[in-house]
Amino acid sequence: MTVDSSQRTLISPWALRKRRGKLAYWLVFALVITLFTVAFVVPLLWMVLGAMKTAPELARTPPTLLPETFGAGAYVEAWNFMDLAKYFKNTVIIAAGAWLIQLAVQLPAAYALSKLRPVLGKWILALMLATLMLPASALLVPTYLAITEVPVFEVNLVNSPAAIWLPAAANAFNIYLLKRFFDQIPTDLLDAARIDGAGSVTTMVRIVLPLSRPIIAVVSIFSIVAAWKDFIWPLLVLQNPEVQTLSVALQRFEPDTPINLMLAGLVIASVPMVVAFLIFQRQILAGLTAGSLKG
Repeated sequence: MTVDSSQRTLISPWALRKRRGKLAYWLVFALVITLFTVAFVVPLLWMVLGAMKTAPELARTPPTLLPETFGAGAYVEAWNFMDLAKYFKNTVIIAAGAWLIQLAVQLPAAYALSKLRPVLGKWILALMLATLMLPASALLVPTYLAITEVPVFEVNLVNSPAAIWLPAAANAFNIYLLKRFFDQIPTDLLDAARIDGAGSVTTMVRIVLPLSRPIIAVVSIFSIVAAWKDFIWPLLVLQNPEVQTLSVALQRFEPDTPINLMLAGLVIASVPMVVAFLIFQRQILAGLTAGSLKG
């Protein structure tokens, strides 16, 4: 009996027909689901429920599973105590600006590498991807020196949103994702547009980008999430408390804030990204597989 390689699994179809094979399959499936739930969901639940507890209740040994009283009082108190509205606004500005600048830089770059085929384009892409092999910490010092005295313009961008926006635009991973998707767009469509008199920019805007909505959605979500949760780089370049993001502000408040309020602040900072993922999870999965090749 031959088995289609595209349907090959850890347990063969022949074994699944047996009672013992089905039992083994469902046991493994239940075990994997349970482990993933414990690893990813339990910490979130502990953080959400922990914010509802008082500081003495959190310090109990052994810890209590559920809070003695349920309520959103700690969240309201944390919002007012740490003035999170201001840092929320700062974070939204940083994330939105990083998203727009990344799309403005990465879409043309990926389009040029994929469809315009510039001289030494393969070497340029290889050098971009080589930066992914470097640890992020190795790039902190040279990037910081460039931000404190921007080449040619000789301006200092410390305490400015541009200090985060500009380095975020140089994201080799996003450019590679976009290029791989653009590679799958038939060249015949672009040739037909050129015959009709469309230039490279018009072709990109009117043909390539409308066809690339799934991958653009994925890159957009990656860009926003990365800017929202980033900590080390904003800590270095946003030294003025008035312009700091949520992640940096929460770290600054940590020594003088009760632990239950700190947990409430962490929950508030996490909610937008969790909600965004739940809303756009289909687009994320569709975009990641849209440019794949069928074998």
